Amino acid sequence: MGGVSVTEELSDSVWWTTKSRFLWLFVNLFTAFLASGVLGLFEGQLQKMVALAVLAPIVASQGGNAATQTMTVAVRALATWKLSRFNTMRVIGREILVGALNGALFGLMTGVVASIWFGMWGLGVVIGLAMLTNLVAGALGGILIPLFLDRADIDPAVSSGAFVTTVTDVVGYGSFLGIATLWFGLG
Repeated sequence: MGGVSVTEELSDSVWWTTKSRFLWLFVNLFTAFLASGVLGLFEGQLQKMVALAVLAPIVASQGGNAATQTMTVAVRALATWKLSRFNTMRVIGREILVGALNGALFGLMTGVVASIWFGMWGLGVVIGLAMLTNLVAGALGGILIPLFLDRADIDPAVSSGAFVTTVTDVVGYGSFLGIATLWFGLG
């Protein structure tokens, strides 16, 4: 995953390996600027409440890890022919439910910690809702992106990572800072 060719070997030359990895690193750089752009949209809010800048990476990171788990299962299932047109909707529903349950549990835990840490119960609610939102988005991205790439005849094992990371970064930062803006009237 992560843009490493399935044909790459340890004996390959440095130049060949660099070239083979460059494209997906370039795509990842572009998508990282997209996620940074979302943060830039909330620059004023981040300046008004430093706690948002401290906590935002937690939401994005948890979503990214949850999405990677789903993506790994999806790519493996596609490779072993266990994910097909006949069970796709059931698997998508399962992953959404897993994302929602983990999102609720980790949202509650993170919300309690954030409330105690910063002495603001509202901040706990905001991060809890954002965590729920991002873990559901991560589950959807983690299953839908490999499916889409596979149907487009693009190897999902090589190319899913950059796109899934973008989904969870954009949704994580956007939902957390957007909910905070509404909750605290920071606009």
